[in-house]
Amino acid sequence: MWNSSAEFFAMGGYALYVWCSFGACALVFLLEPLAVRARHQAIVRRLQREVMAEQFDQKGGQ
Repeated sequence: MWNSSAEFFAMGGYALYVWCSFGACALVFLLEPLAVRARHQAIVRRLQREVMAEQFDQKGGQ
């Protein structure tokens, strides 16, 4: 369909839209696993603090 690589990268005048869309998708695909991992670690830390607080309360109540 394209006669040269320059025509391919120009995308018929829609290059800015097309390549920004690809870039945005790539950025989301890269950041999503990092965000999920950070959220998971925050949840694990919160649960560990809750368990420690419960153990402290049980020891103090005896």
